[in-house]
Formats: sequence, structure tokens, C-alpha cells
Amino acid sequence: MTTTAPEGASRAAAGPTCFCRDCLTDLEIGARRCAACGSPRLVRHRTLSALTLAHIDCDAFYATVEKRDNPEVADRPVIIGGGKRGVVSAACYIARTYGVRSAMPMFKALELCPSAVVIRPDMAKYVRVGREVRQAMQALTPLVEPLSIDEAFLDLSGTERVHGMIPAKVLARFAREVEANIGITVSVGLSCNKFLAKIASDLDKPRGFAALDQDEARQMLADKPVGFIFGVGPATQQRLASHGFRSIADLQRADEIELMKQFGGDGRRLWRLARGIDDRKVVADRGAKTISNETTFDIDIRDYAPLEKTLWRLSEKVSSRLKSSQLAGSTITLKLKTADFRQRTRSQSIAAPTQLAGKIFAICKEMLARETDGTAFRLMGAGVSALRPGSEASDTDMLDRRSASAERAMDALRKKFGQAAVIRGIAYDGPEQTE
Repeated sequence: MTTTAPEGASRAAAGPTCFCRDCLTDLEIGARRCAACGSPRLVRHRTLSALTLAHIDCDAFYATVEKRDNPEVADRPVIIGGGKRGVVSAACYIARTYGVRSAMPMFKALELCPSAVVIRPDMAKYVRVGREVRQAMQALTPLVEPLSIDEAFLDLSGTERVHGMIPAKVLARFAREVEANIGITVSVGLSCNKFLAKIASDLDKPRGFAALDQDEARQMLADKPVGFIFGVGPATQQRLASHGFRSIADLQRADEIELMKQFGGDGRRLWRLARGIDDRKVVADRGAKTISNETTFDIDIRDYAPLEKTLWRLSEKVSSRLKSSQLAGSTITLKLKTADFRQRTRSQSIAAPTQLAGKIFAICKEMLARETDGTAFRLMGAGVSALRPGSEASDTDMLDRRSASAERAMDALRKKFGQAAVIRGIAYDGPEQTE
């Protein structure tokens, strides 16, 4: 197999340089449609057979899952979020044409797109779907490095004999099967390293497939601002600009030694990435470090009772995600944001991992009591970290076995009859009023 020189150009390898994404038929590199099935969805690149490192990103993941589950909104703009003072968790591609973006305040998103369908996020469901996609990835290669619930790096080096086809075709088949079997779409970026694979996956969204090698990377990167490089935030951009580095082309023209003198180890990293050089390896089984949930209140809250009720609901959501992910954790965190946007984070470690809502709530409740001093809060969150396999969860620390058994019985009833089948007293808001 042809390899990419560490500092230099990619070389074309023997093998197909163009194929159909729908039927995987090999084609001439100049083809416009598949001669076998007529599809215009072709992958072409002169070094296609040599590229083995991929970045896979689910397209508008939360919104796509909701559209899958509710076909009535399939052709409408969908925003995942909620609350007048909340923020957008995700937006479908239709909503994005109106200018809606993730992390945008909900009121601003609805000003831009008043016809949008707003859906509250269902993290437990997204985790389940994300796990299905992850399992499909791991069937391709053991070298899968998750970055989040909906994206990962994959290294398919050495898998051609296993799958009987080049990695590019394996990935095209994977994308097709995810769409058919799971009901969502993904975009694939294929390259020789992580940095370029991540760039490639953004080139052809949604439902895309793009290949990028090191030879073409330098020219493609040249006109981009330095902030295009991952890890270069506003402060670093200002520092670089003060030394005359505003575009990646400026970094490409710089001498590596001079950059190292000015910026230390970061200087060498910037010099290499500006040329599309990235020697980071795909590290398998990185997984989630924290599972959390938070909510922004419609009005600021000072009183303990409504904060406690919200905390229970957050604890249940975190517990549901832990159970769905078959994880447990031994560090429990309470997050509060005051009306003037000051953040308070309080954590407590416990002796044995848990995934129970009751235990998460009990510990967060103690921390909340210490923070409820008349301060007005606009946001609350709960989370669990120091994650371990769910099989290591303990029911005996702080909560007796009877409480743990009751919670698992409620889980079983909800799974069978729906989330509203059983409601803890603290979460009960009274009977619904009818007209």
C-alpha cells in the first residue's frame, strides 16, 4: 500500500480513483454518472486507494432523529431547544437557511425562523441512536475514537483484506447502511490524518463524502484565517495577529524555527497544521467523560422549592442517559448560573459508581441547599463523571436496596407504558386542566 510521506506529498496508489456511492461500481475518474445504476453520487480522488483515516459526522443529528420519528415535520424547519431564554441545541438544514445556528438564543432563532417546529431535546433517545451508529462504526475497525455523541474518527488502515474493498468503499457502504437501517444520514471525510479528515467531512454536507490529501491541503488552507485551525481561539488569534499572522498562508510562509521561538511548542504545531501535517493517532474507546443535563429558566429563580423540583427532573434525565449508555459514575456535579451570568460548579465524589436518579438527586440536593442563599439563578445543571461500565454501579451506598429496587421498577413501567406512567411526588405538578 502506498503511504503518505510524513512531511510531503501524497502519492496515488494503485486501485480505483472513482466509484459510485450507491452501488460501489468502479468508474473512470472523469465519469459524471454511474454506468451501472445511473446515480450521480460519485466519489473521485486521484489518491482514493491510499486514504485510510476518516471523520464521520451525523448530519444535524438531534433534528434528523426527530424528523425520522415524526415524518410530519420532515419538510419543515426544526429547532431542538426550548424556553424563551434557552438556546438552540440543534437545527435542521432547512432552519439553518434562515440563519439559525446551534447555541443561538431561542428568541433570536424564532425571530429568524418563526415557522420553525420547536422540539424539546430527548437526550436518552439521542444516546440510543448514537450508540447504534457507534456499533456500526466498530464493525468496520476497532480503531474508533468518539469525539461526541454524533461524530468520531476511524482508522481503517489494514482493513482492506478484511472487507474485500478499499476503505473509501467501506465507508460509502457504511453511510448507505446507516441511512437504510437507522434512518439518519452521515457525512464522511476521508484523508491521511485527523486534521484533514475533519476538514473534509465539512466540505460536502449533508449526506456527503469528500476526500482530501496532503498535496492539495496547503493550497486549500492558504486563504483561511488562522482561527480555522482547531485550538486557535480568539485570544490566540489576537496574539498571532500581533506578530503579523492573520491567515494560514502567513503561517505557511513562516520559518518553523522562528515560529517556535515566538510561540514555543504551539509554534511547531501551527507550522505543521498550516501545511496539513498532523501525526495524532486514532485512540479507541475514548468515550464520554461526563453525562449531564441542564435547563435555562424562563424567569430567574431564588426559592429552594422550585429549584429542588427542577433538580429532580435533571437527575432523572442524567440517570436515564447513564442507563441507556450502560454507564455509571462516581463524581456528581451541580451547576448553577446566576442572573448576572456567574457560574457556580460544585462536585462531590462517592465511594462507588451510580446510575440511579435518587442517588444523583440526594447528593446534588445537599449541594443545592448550601447555594440557595437568596441568589437568583437563571440556569441549573446536573452531571455525573468519572464514568465506569454500568455493571460496576452500586445500589448500596447512601441509598438502600429497597429504594434502588423501586427506581428500577419505575424504569421498567416507563419502558412499557411511557414516561408519564410513573411520576415521583416531587415532580408532580397536579392534574391537567381541561377546557
